[in-house]
This record gives sequence, C-alpha cells and structure tokens, in this order.
Amino acid sequence: MTASREPVADKHGQALSAQRFQMIKDIADELAAGDVVFPTSFDAAFRLRRELQNPDLPIMRISSIVSLEPLVATKLLQLANSALYQAHGAPALDLKAAITRLGVDLVRTTALAIAMRQLMRSKDIAIFSDLTVALWNHTLKTAAATRILARTQTRISQDEALLAGLVHDLGAFYMLYRAVQYPELCARPESMRFLIMQWHEGIGVSLLGALGMPEEIVNATIDHDQPRPALTASTAIQTLADIVYVGNILAGTHFEWLHQDVDPNAGETAAFRERYADLLPAIEVDAREMQTIFA
Repeated sequence: MTASREPVADKHGQALSAQRFQMIKDIADELAAGDVVFPTSFDAAFRLRRELQNPDLPIMRISSIVSLEPLVATKLLQLANSALYQAHGAPALDLKAAITRLGVDLVRTTALAIAMRQLMRSKDIAIFSDLTVALWNHTLKTAAATRILARTQTRISQDEALLAGLVHDLGAFYMLYRAVQYPELCARPESMRFLIMQWHEGIGVSLLGALGMPEEIVNATIDHDQPRPALTASTAIQTLADIVYVGNILAGTHFEWLHQDVDPNAGETAAFRERYADLLPAIEVDAREMQTIFA
C-alpha cells in the first residue's frame, strides 16, 4: 500500500537525514539496553501494572495500591459507572466496588490508558499536536473495536483484546516523545510522519517487550498494518493478532500511519467493514465513551 508523499526537501536534506538516522539509532540503543525513558506518569502506570501482576492479590490491597494514584483511582470509578461497564444494580460508590466490577486486568489497562493520554498532552510534544490527536483518536477507536470483536466473534478475553488495541501503536507515541530532542525533526512534522510510517511497528514491538508486556500482547501487535492472505473478510477471526488487525481496519485505516492514501471504502478495507458493519455503531459509541472517560 502506498504511503503519503512528503516534500522532497524533507526527504533528502542532509541535516534531516542525519537527524533521522541518529534518532532511530538512539531509540534502538535504548531499547537494546532496556533503558526506556517516558514521562513520570507513564513510569508510574507501569509500576502500578507490576504491583498488580499477582493474581492472588486481595481486592483491599489492590484498592490501597491504586489509591496512591489519584487520577487512576478517579478514572476507574468513572469507568465502572459508565455505560461500558455499569451493571443494572447500584452504582459503584467506592474504589473497592469499582475494582471488583472491572477486574484487575482492566485496572491495569486503565492505568496505561490514562498514562498514554497524559503523554499525549505533554507540552514536550505539543509541536506534533495534529499527529498525536489523530493517533490518540485512532488508538481509542481501535481499542473499542478489539474489545467488541473479542466479545462478539471469539472466546478471547475482551479485556486482553482491549489492552492489545490500546498499545498497538505505542511505538508511534514513543517516537513522537523522543523526536523533540532532534531540532530538524521538530521543524518538519511531515518528516516525523515519514519516520513513523517506516519504523513505528518494529519499535513498538521492541518497546512493549522492554516494558515487560505479556508475550501474547506483544505478538498480537506484530505487522498489524500489513495485509495477511490467511485472513480475509470471508474467514473467521481466530487469534488475538487477527482481532488487532481487523480492529485496526474497523477503526479507520485512513488514520493509520502506513495508510495515508488508502481509500477506506475500497478493497480489503471495504470488505472487512462490510462484513462487520453491524458492529460499527457500537464501536463508535464505545470510542466516544472512552474519549469522555480518558479526557
């Protein structure tokens, strides 16, 4: 599939080429060393995830850990009482009730979503605001799509699918955060878009591995933008990787970094959107709900 053309000066300028090479090399060196640098809120979210890895951790202990992150605690209560998860009974009035309703897996995922939103709003990457807003909107819509696909088309955990959808483009977020250190890239956002198109998938896989994400989540994000002959609109979704691939399409591939020139109403994209057309309204509703909660 064809990517957008970028200005010739951006693509061939010597200084720009040097900055591109240096950024990719620096990121590769960091990931190889396991020395991943993110803002404080992102680090806090991953510390929280690690704290909650114990499947036998009592709810009261989980509540105590989460309460140390006020923003996460507030958003969890809001999520538990949202249209996405509220049961027919009484609303969750405290953090313990919210965690009981949502489950530990979703608590971990919510902490990560909040951190990603805080990262996007960082003044450090304000220069790339158009890219980050498009990426964030696409991320939430993909997460909504993967959750709904898992629930309606497979027996795969919808919380696991939600997490996979949420992090499938984390490499692009990381590249944008790191780009502010390179003046030539900051001066030419189109050049950054070009870099993301070329590198975000590979960097994302390495990044998720360095951050200790579960192997099944990491594997599900590999080549999520690449056509796969074994999976068509006429075959059944069977794996988490299938869910991420189709969810990415249903979220709108014209927002994806590798598909800036792809017509979302033609070819394979249209075939998948036609097959799962009945799910599109629910995906839109879920995505809007997530936008409200994680604003």
